[in-house]
Amino acid sequence: MNNLINDNFLLENNTAIDLYNSFAKDLPIVDYHCHIESKEIAEDIHFDNIAELWLKGDHYKWRLMRTCGVDEKYITGDASDKEKFMMWAKSVESAFGNPLYHWTCLELARYFDIYEPLTSENAEEVWNRANEILRSGKLTAKSIMTMSKAELICTTDDPADSLIYHDRIRESGFASGVLPAFRPDNIVDIEKVSFNDYVKKLESASGRTISSLAELKDVLISRIDLFASKGCRLSDHGTEYIWFTENNGIDASDVFEKKLSDPGCRLNKDELTSYKTELMLFFAREYAKRGWTMQLHFGCKRNVNTHMFETAGVNCGCDTITGSFDFVTPLTGYMDKLNSEGLLPKMIIYSLNPVDNTVIDTLCGSYNDGSVPGKISHGAAWWFNDNLLGMEEHLKALCTQSLLPCFPGMLTDSRCFLSYTRHEYFRRIFCNFLGTEIERGRFPNDKRILKDIIERVCYKNALNMLKG
Repeated sequence: MNNLINDNFLLENNTAIDLYNSFAKDLPIVDYHCHIESKEIAEDIHFDNIAELWLKGDHYKWRLMRTCGVDEKYITGDASDKEKFMMWAKSVESAFGNPLYHWTCLELARYFDIYEPLTSENAEEVWNRANEILRSGKLTAKSIMTMSKAELICTTDDPADSLIYHDRIRESGFASGVLPAFRPDNIVDIEKVSFNDYVKKLESASGRTISSLAELKDVLISRIDLFASKGCRLSDHGTEYIWFTENNGIDASDVFEKKLSDPGCRLNKDELTSYKTELMLFFAREYAKRGWTMQLHFGCKRNVNTHMFETAGVNCGCDTITGSFDFVTPLTGYMDKLNSEGLLPKMIIYSLNPVDNTVIDTLCGSYNDGSVPGKISHGAAWWFNDNLLGMEEHLKALCTQSLLPCFPGMLTDSRCFLSYTRHEYFRRIFCNFLGTEIERGRFPNDKRILKDIIERVCYKNALNMLKG
């Protein structure tokens, strides 16, 4: 069988090959949004086998396995790690067109020197070869980051987190930078049954009582300042859709106190909108004062399968893209209010729905003010879109309506240490996109300009965002 992963993988013309090898291939990685646990890096964890490293917590793979008819026992159930791995091999071998096929091949090649595509026939051999390398201690959390040239990454951290593991990583002298990113969804999502328990958790973390919205904001400011002291320059917010009201006559303070006094109460849409608007405006203003970049992820409806949610919990692979809806009206209302106050922070905006690409690019252009390049940016093709087709369509819209060199570039959005190959995947697709346009005669083959574009998109823009 011919090796799928070779020097020219995804590079379809000579210009693309030259651009990738000359300017993209050896750039360090800045992974500004991932779900790696800082504890795992601090402890430089070892992995017992490839299934533990590869399949544990990977809802992308779980989703595909269920589609293939694999019983849950072999996904999140009590089957052995080897049994789960064998079922994954059987599932992925025919996953034509799915990015998981390419990612699997890239990860085997780059970390285990295995260039044959994974199949049910060679699964036993791959299992043994990969596990031999893992048992040797060559692929620990830190060594994977080092060999991947991960110069700087941002974890995703709750305001109540102590950030103690970030301290330990920094004190260890580890060459790769690991910064926290502030993710306060738990205090914005007041409708959740866990909200009151979370407020208590925030009280415990801060050592302060929270009985009013004013006290909550004071505590959140103290947590933002703690994150800033650890090098944080990036926040992240995930929501199904944007909540905003200019003034609906409902006081957000009353909504907060109502929830505190009656944890089981059902808040109506106006109450939710009032509270969430107030919190999101508060956060954006605080970020703007500190020069942080604010990420907004929306367009995802989560946990749509109640049975699986009750069986396997959150992030089990049962989320979906929301249908088209008017996110522009509330989002522009939100951004315009902040802009009018002079407190619109730098932003990266992501919608999970790919039909929103052009809309987002035009929206970003409406609020870029010349203060910094790409102050308001369209984020990378995200989740269901971080594949060859999704990236190409994203790049086309970005080029057409915005300025490609200002794009902040790729991220892994992953819980797996092997996912750094997604940066290689993107870089190859990106250079092929550029090379194809050049060979069509649509842009000159000016190496000075192209080098600048590739280095900014694949490395420098993200680095500058995090290092200020």
